[in-house]
Amino acid sequence: MANGSRQAAWEFFGAELKRRREEAGMTQSALGTLVFVSGGYIGQFEQAIRKPQLDVAQRIDQVLQTGGIFERMCRKLIDDNRYADYFAAVVELEAQATRICEFAPTLIPGLLQTAEYARAVTVAANPFVTDAYVEDIVTARLERSGILKDATRPEYWVVLHENVLYIPVGGPATMAQQLDQVATLMRERQVLVMLLPYEAGAHAAMLGALKLMDFEDAPPTAYTETSFSGTLLDDPAVVKRAQRAYDLLRGAALSPKVSLALIESAAEDYRRCASTT
Repeated sequence: MANGSRQAAWEFFGAELKRRREEAGMTQSALGTLVFVSGGYIGQFEQAIRKPQLDVAQRIDQVLQTGGIFERMCRKLIDDNRYADYFAAVVELEAQATRICEFAPTLIPGLLQTAEYARAVTVAANPFVTDAYVEDIVTARLERSGILKDATRPEYWVVLHENVLYIPVGGPATMAQQLDQVATLMRERQVLVMLLPYEAGAHAAMLGALKLMDFEDAPPTAYTETSFSGTLLDDPAVVKRAQRAYDLLRGAALSPKVSLALIESAAEDYRRCASTT
């Protein structure tokens, strides 16, 4: 489903939610209380600013006695095989965030990936899929990165483990191009990148990737990911712990200036290697 048609469908979801809520004689706050979100969240659902998770849609159906219509619409709208089920909501939230803070222990984050790097990562994880499937995944990943070019782009902080520089995804030419892109984005001040060096030893988020997202009119969220699954967290106490872990990572990381020099040096090493093969 194209981005425009998906947005139109979410707008229909919101309009239908508003209509059914008003027919039931309920305020946004009253409905929010019954489905365990704030009234402001209900308002954001109705305006298609924020997309409800499936369990919230199910509770709305129960409270408004709508026969499962919101669950069915929600399932249809999040049924995009370019994203894993556990990641679809994260993609929606990235586009609404005012700040994104990310830790990447092994790979360049998706928002910073070049097409060739994304293609190599996708094939490595899915060695038996068709070329068409691979290109769908790559296209979706590049579409996500469009938020960094938007005038209202979020602040984007990234801590990369030094591992990321030395895992040769796609070969030397792909790595050189990828690291050049990261360096360019850093110099253009579209992203602030810091390297966590091997010398930092054990660190606060060494079990997997971490993404924190802040919003204008909604509580912050955290997303953690391992090889086969991810978890979107919105419990305030848990998000606070994740934020503290990220603060510790930044405290152990190299400065942006030193990090940029190391990224550019690694890119040059890959470029020399590519020219001799």
